Order: sequence, then C-alpha cells, then structure tokens
Amino acid sequence: MPSPPRLKASDFDPEVLRLFDQYVHGAIDRRGFLAGAARFAVGAAGAAGLLAALSPQFAAAQQVKPDDKGLSAKYIEFASPQGYGTARGYLARPAKAHGPLPVVLVAHENRGLNPHIEDITRRLALADFIAFAPDALFPLGGYPGDEDKARALFGQLDQAKTREDFVAAAGMLAGIEGGNGRLGAVGFCYGGGIANFLATRLPNLAAAAPFYGAPPPLEDVPKIKAELLVVLAANDERINANWPAYEAALKAANVRYTLFQPAGTQHGFNNDTTPRYDELAAKEAWARTLVLFNRTLREGGKHAGGGKQ
Repeated sequence: MPSPPRLKASDFDPEVLRLFDQYVHGAIDRRGFLAGAARFAVGAAGAAGLLAALSPQFAAAQQVKPDDKGLSAKYIEFASPQGYGTARGYLARPAKAHGPLPVVLVAHENRGLNPHIEDITRRLALADFIAFAPDALFPLGGYPGDEDKARALFGQLDQAKTREDFVAAAGMLAGIEGGNGRLGAVGFCYGGGIANFLATRLPNLAAAAPFYGAPPPLEDVPKIKAELLVVLAANDERINANWPAYEAALKAANVRYTLFQPAGTQHGFNNDTTPRYDELAAKEAWARTLVLFNRTLREGGKHAGGGKQ
C-alpha cells in the first residue's frame, strides 16, 4: 500500500503549533499540551493524536544509514576536565579521504544525541567533512531513546558544565587525526544557541551556522571571529524576539554574517522528522551551510561533495 501523504505545518492550526513549541521547550508539560490542543481536536484522544502526528518519526526521515559504506562512524569518549569530566559523542567521516578534511561540530537540540542528529552528522560526512556530535546527556546515561525522557533528563543538566563539554569537544577536534585544522559548527534550536556560544569562546572557529538558536550574551559578541550563517524561521516568536539586538551587536562588532529566514517556516523547519519540516527551505538552508563550510574550512576554497539534505 502507498504511504499516506506526509503532514505539513499548514495542516495544523497555528495555535497547536505554538502549543507544541511550548511543550518541546519545556514551557508546558504533556498534560498542558493535551489540554490546550483538545480545543482543536475531538476530545483527549484527538489531542493525543495531534501530539503523535507532530512528534518525530526518525526511521521514516533517515537519509543516511548508519552502515553506509561511504562513511565510517563510531562513538568516542573524550576528556572534559572543566565540564563533566568525561564526555561522549558520535564521529562520522568519509570511508576514504583524499588528504586532510575540515571538521564540523554538530550541536543537538534539547533532547540529546537522538537519531536525527546522528543522521545530520552522517550527511556531513558524506559531504566530505569529519563531523562530530557530542551528547550532552552522556553524564546522565546518554540519549534514552525516548524524547519525553530526554527532555526531562536535559533539565537536570548543569548547563555551565555542559557548555564546557562542547568546548572540550572542539578542543579535541582541533587535533583529530585526518583533520586539516579548520573547524566549523552547526547547531539546531538548543544547539543553535551552543553554536552561537562557541563562536564567542573559540577564536579558532572559522564558521558557524546556528539554526533558530538563542544568541550569546551580547557583551561577548565582539569576541566572535567566525563567519556566521544565521538561520531563523519566519514564525518563531520566542527566538526571533532576540534577533534585532543580536544583529545590532554583530554589526557593531563588524562580525561577518548572513541571515537566512525563509518565508512561511516554523521553528524546527530543518528537522525532517516532524511536520514542521519545510523541504524547500531546509534544502536551501543546508545548501547554504555547505557553501559556507566549503568556502571557509577548505584549503584555497576548493571542495568536493555536495552532501545530502
């Protein structure tokens, strides 16, 4: 039987999308979402159906299989003395590399290293990068395989230590075997905020692509040496409210940046596991991200590979 048509953000009432965004980011719990969404469905069962429809479908969205013969992928641990002591992440690289490769750190959303972020990491590897995604939840046992449990665990993290784990990951990557010494960062939602933060902490960060992430402290913006591709959704009150002040600080500090904010998009539009995914906007954002990394992280601007969205 053919698969049913894939749901899109436009299939949901904007208020349901707003409630889901609040739920995903911890402003309301599952019960709060169901109570609010019940107005747009037939009873509680209908509200639960809305939540299920909006929740990630990892297997259906996977683009690169973990055992893809074009890449080598594994989990590695690294030291983080200023963070949680020992951290862990997912490393993917091309199976065959012709010379040193640029390195990209991938920062996940507020659920830890879930299958979607691992898939993003493999996509970068097939685009001829060494890609590494730390799992902020490793000190608490790692991504638990359940998004609700992951969100709950995430709230238990000491964020100061977690940020240092990401800094330690960048330090580890600076000397990774097969790397060319050039580092970029990409992050989504919470991870977009981490990418912004890393830009203020790492003078060796050449480029960063924060997707709908919180800005760093504005007083730290003058420390940014990286070129930024700032990706925002069109409909994202929570994140977009911070953009005017952040942009003003970037301009005042003469930071090189580009804004990409495609019309009609929702927060999370790059995440192809949920109906908030916008295929055309996501493909363009991904293409622009690869252009930035290829131009800034490779010797002489030469590059190979186009990667998958």
